[in-house]
Amino acid sequence: MTSTVKQTVLAAVLVFCGIAPAQIAPGPLSRSHQQLEGVTKCASCHEFGSNTRVFKCLECHTEIRRRVEARTGYHARNYKSAVGERDCERCHKEHNGQKTPLIKLDRQSFDHLAQTGYNLAGKHRQQKCENCHAAAKIAAAARAEIKLKDPNRSFLGLRRECVSCHKDQHQAQLGDDCARCHGTDGFKPVVGFSHAGTHYPLTGLHQTTPCQKCHGPGPGRPNAQFKGLAFTGCQSCHTDPHRGAFQEVKFRGSCDNCHNTDGWKNNHPGTEFNHTTTKFALSGKHTAVTCAKCHKGSDFHRPIAHDRCRDCHEDPHKGQFAARAAGSDCAACHNDAAFKPARFDRETHQRSALPLEGKHSSLRCAECHQPEGRDAVYISRKLTCAACHADRHGDEFAAKPQANQCDQCHTAAGFQPTTFSIARHAETQFPLTGRHAAAACEKCHKPLTAAVAKLTPADLKSAGAARALRQYHFASLTCNSCHDDPHQTKMACESCHTAAQWKEVRPFDHSTTKFKVEGAHEKVKCIQCHTPCGPGPGGTANEAPQFAKTPDHCSGCHDVKDPHAGQFKSVGREEDCSRCHTTARWKGEDFDHDTAQFVLNRVHRNVECAKCHKEQREVAGKMVRIYRGTTAECIKCH
Repeated sequence: MTSTVKQTVLAAVLVFCGIAPAQIAPGPLSRSHQQLEGVTKCASCHEFGSNTRVFKCLECHTEIRRRVEARTGYHARNYKSAVGERDCERCHKEHNGQKTPLIKLDRQSFDHLAQTGYNLAGKHRQQKCENCHAAAKIAAAARAEIKLKDPNRSFLGLRRECVSCHKDQHQAQLGDDCARCHGTDGFKPVVGFSHAGTHYPLTGLHQTTPCQKCHGPGPGRPNAQFKGLAFTGCQSCHTDPHRGAFQEVKFRGSCDNCHNTDGWKNNHPGTEFNHTTTKFALSGKHTAVTCAKCHKGSDFHRPIAHDRCRDCHEDPHKGQFAARAAGSDCAACHNDAAFKPARFDRETHQRSALPLEGKHSSLRCAECHQPEGRDAVYISRKLTCAACHADRHGDEFAAKPQANQCDQCHTAAGFQPTTFSIARHAETQFPLTGRHAAAACEKCHKPLTAAVAKLTPADLKSAGAARALRQYHFASLTCNSCHDDPHQTKMACESCHTAAQWKEVRPFDHSTTKFKVEGAHEKVKCIQCHTPCGPGPGGTANEAPQFAKTPDHCSGCHDVKDPHAGQFKSVGREEDCSRCHTTARWKGEDFDHDTAQFVLNRVHRNVECAKCHKEQREVAGKMVRIYRGTTAECIKCH
């Protein structure tokens, strides 16, 4: 019985059984299957006569069946063979009308790797489905299988090879396995390719050379060349700058005898060449100098002057050492190991005109040899202290005999302490004796004033300069130059005092003065006549005796205790006590009455004074005898 007859019989049976039309047709078909609409065509998709539903999807969709059987693509991974073609219904729902899409795909939750076996990585992850699943990218063999009228709606027919979507930039020179060198993050950089695995590993500057420098495309070639490149020698890519100068047998024209890929000018004498066989054997830093530094223009046959360093090197000292016995032979201080440090060290300096001693030995070269750097002056002729150091004595020792010879008092160990000792001081105009020998220098040598010391504002800020700038030369060497005169006199102190002790006074001959000390005065202490001068500077007490203004007459000292109550004093007239008294004794027996108005005769001469001078008066609570004004008449006494 044919299939058509079976369908007709089935339809008749259903009609006679009174089955409703809705039970015969569950609903209209989709647009893709609309040509199968009608009960007479149900058997095209369904198989009857079984207790379970059986579909015949793969009888029609052979393109799917082929992929399932080949175990490739989406359907091969998701189709459940155990269920059979009923599994198609899981994703494709029919009889829902033409407006309902037959293919249901949730793009947000679709796992491309798990469901297709093709991982969307790198820039593929950013692409829309339509950018890859397009008719233009479907293989010609697969396009005939696709039943959709619009192939752009199909997800079939794509290959996994890169060239199926991307243009082969290498024009099939390197095969179609692009992933061997490139990644999905971008065509460049080439992450999977290493030139080390090729027949020509890259070294030196070749590693940073752009690919197109070697692989082109070259002139007249549309594409880059990756196969068939010549690389047997450097001249395959580079021209010979020596113009065949090294085509001799010993070099064999091989550039790597002298050069390497680190740089053309970073050349070196090759193993085939020994520079010691020339007139200039390379040593020290010369071994690292590139050949082009000396062999200009790569002319290796042109003679090069090399007898002296300055034949190649500039003289950084600008001819300072040209007058030396060895000329400007740099080897006296330098060698080819390095320009710095120089071989002229501190030990060598000891044999120079200025050996380094004391604090000089710790100085950096640049502190003396200014300016620092290439312009440093080494032949300076600065061999005296004043050539480098400022005069810290304000030109006090500029004249002869010192003539600013600092080493007479100072050493290189330090400016202080000085070597000027007390013994040296004895050679000066002021030898130190007594208490002067124990006095600190600054007690006498006071700081100079700014004007005398010629100090600049910068000097005034320096505590060291203030300490050093002191006065050492004095116009006067008398005691008054340093000490205040407590006696307020112009007398030379040394006439009475010594340097051992101020209060230790020399014996003084009073006869050399206007007032000769005699009689009772010889027992009187000096201070009784030479009283203190009075207030000192600032109102302080001055206990020093006064000598310059000491009175030389009796009333100057005895005025307060005048026993005569001033009867011998008058305006403009000072009585001379010595007329009646002597320094031996006070009593007036020595008075010469012949000098008075009443001359004593022989009888009167033996009369006691009180017999005639009877009158007494009370003055200041004391009875005083009156001498002046005594009568000379006889009747007054007799």
